[in-house]
Amino acid sequence: MDAATDFVSQAPRDLAGWVALFDLGSLPILARTAEALEEMRANEDAVDARWLAETIAEDPLLTLKLLSHVGRLRRGRDGGEAETVVESLVMLGIPPFFNAFGPQPTVEDRLAAHPAALEGFARVLLRARRAARFAIGFAVHRMDHDAAVIHEAALLHDFAELLLWIRAPALALQIAERLASDSTLRSAAVQREILHIELDQLEHALMVDWRLPSLLVEMTDEHAAVVTARMRNVQLAIRVARHSAQGWENAALPDDLRDIGVLLNLGNDAVARLLAEIDSAVD
Repeated sequence: MDAATDFVSQAPRDLAGWVALFDLGSLPILARTAEALEEMRANEDAVDARWLAETIAEDPLLTLKLLSHVGRLRRGRDGGEAETVVESLVMLGIPPFFNAFGPQPTVEDRLAAHPAALEGFARVLLRARRAARFAIGFAVHRMDHDAAVIHEAALLHDFAELLLWIRAPALALQIAERLASDSTLRSAAVQREILHIELDQLEHALMVDWRLPSLLVEMTDEHAAVVTARMRNVQLAIRVARHSAQGWENAALPDDLRDIGVLLNLGNDAVARLLAEIDSAVD
């Protein structure tokens, strides 16, 4: 995934074709993450594991790569899965992490000649980070002991859209322009028309193929027969992040506040205060 010539301009015919397009090992990460890793690599013995974990957890792409790497290493072993970045680092170890993850390609380099795609990627990334902050805020209020996994589930929920901007920017831009031109269109319908699949189908297939933790796969499954409180936590965080992306006047937000209130057992005013408090901490 290095050369500009490998951008996809024509959609594969089916889900299997899309899955085959993505090589996790060559997936780029954020430039600031790559820079931070190289600074830490230069003084590996003094690396603080918590700082490393926090750096990785802010980058959904490196989070994917780490979780998948550890999941593949532990395939068939006893002792359970590593469900979070912290657990993955504990299982892997700091020196083995740096051995496995050398200098990384960056999103900014890959999309340097495609500023519209880089802007589209940045919008999705910001939305994912806001959703993750809302999700962990709700989880902490609910005193859920899986708050870290809930944070990751929200952060990674739209990773297929991030990958689309990286791998097929022309198609991603086409979808974005269609949706911007007609607010009545549903994202899933436009995705089916242009990509021949829905992005949540691609996301689920990649998570299974890349051996991501089963709890994470479960919490991001949009078609699950039973929706748990944790899944609802993630879904509502994503909803409010999407609906408030352009400000807090979206007509769908009152329904979001009501549903969040039901989840957290709070009134609308208290929910609004909580959201404002969480959002004020978002970069």
